[in-house]
Amino acid sequence: MNLLKVGIIGVGERGCYVLGSRLVELAKELNIQITALCDINERRIEDAKQYLGARCKKQGLPWGDLIWGTTDFTQLVDHPQVNCVLITTHTDNHRQSAVYAIESGKLVYLDKPISVTMEDAQAIVQTQAKAQRPVIMGFTRRYEASWRKAKELLDASVIGSLQMMQIHSIIPYTRYFQMWHRKTAWSGGALNDKASHLLDVFRWMIGSNATCRFVSAVGGKSEIFTPRNDAPYRCSECDLIDCAYRRNANEHDDREGTHVLNQPSWKYATQERDIADLCVYRPGSDIIDHAIATYQFENGVKASLLWAIYGPHAYDQETLELIGSKGRIVLERETGNVTVHALGSKPNEETHTIYDTRGEYFNSSHYGADIQLIKDIRSYFDGKSLDALGCAKVEDGIHSLAMVLATEQSVAQEGVPVFLKQETVHEY
Repeated sequence: MNLLKVGIIGVGERGCYVLGSRLVELAKELNIQITALCDINERRIEDAKQYLGARCKKQGLPWGDLIWGTTDFTQLVDHPQVNCVLITTHTDNHRQSAVYAIESGKLVYLDKPISVTMEDAQAIVQTQAKAQRPVIMGFTRRYEASWRKAKELLDASVIGSLQMMQIHSIIPYTRYFQMWHRKTAWSGGALNDKASHLLDVFRWMIGSNATCRFVSAVGGKSEIFTPRNDAPYRCSECDLIDCAYRRNANEHDDREGTHVLNQPSWKYATQERDIADLCVYRPGSDIIDHAIATYQFENGVKASLLWAIYGPHAYDQETLELIGSKGRIVLERETGNVTVHALGSKPNEETHTIYDTRGEYFNSSHYGADIQLIKDIRSYFDGKSLDALGCAKVEDGIHSLAMVLATEQSVAQEGVPVFLKQETVHEY
């Protein structure tokens, strides 16, 4: 097994503290080494080197102190000790690093969403078409055991032919108002960053060639987060101890979304893009935080999305329901249960089967999806095709972005249906 030498462009929360950590955990098993890091913020590179170096030491890995850093992504891509490039920058920076990395001929992973604009997405996909080496997209639901089980059961026709789908996603990600995601120009908005996963699921369940005809949606920014002129700049400057959205750094707290607060490059940041604890009531954010949307696909399948980034944590905060001609599949992401309710071959005959998909890595990030993702990257490097692995590609990314943009347009028009321009999506 040849050594997979990984360079990470963008060593923030996702690149370093989630995927970087998983790479270290799997390094011995999969013969992987993180060789280089890149970020436009030099202090962030140093934070990442120290963090990953400490994790390497705990795992008994000798290369933790040898990780090289640069602020120039071209230097990382061109580095002879990099044969796999992971791109986890802010979304508006995806195009420049992705295009250059793809043109290098090296294996490229691009985190979701593909981009902020359709123009950037098209540039990425067109570059891949010329290079003829598919890029792996990071839609995590495609790598989670429960979602893969639901897809397996659907493809096995246990509920007949697919008729409708529904995703209920009320995941409390109010930190989107407290980090760089709060600006649509930087992230594409919360719908792009979070719901791009879910809109990709709709197409994935139907089939790789599924195209959405139109969307009708209502939503917006709730009154919960009405901007206040007297709001402090960040949580660390606020005296409201009992605020439900208070973000406090705790040196023992290593959860996703919180652990970055302990790092100097976030704790002492002065630029808005680099701060992780901005006040949720601070003026200037232009993202929507909830939507109810319906989608019509070319093959007649209908889908609905109930989505919000506020509320308490709950066991049913994200669910998927697939409705077929002979039954239903219900997925509970938090519990890992996938339930099949199916009609039998005789009158009044029904079956109800629960599949527990929790495995060894269920308690890891994204319910084990990031572990599976890295294993799939390893398999792709070794010659297995992305189609055989079931991985998402940039073609899926551009379809997801088109659906996001159409949803936001319909929300702005208070529910007026928006038809997707398939010629725009397919210009690659």
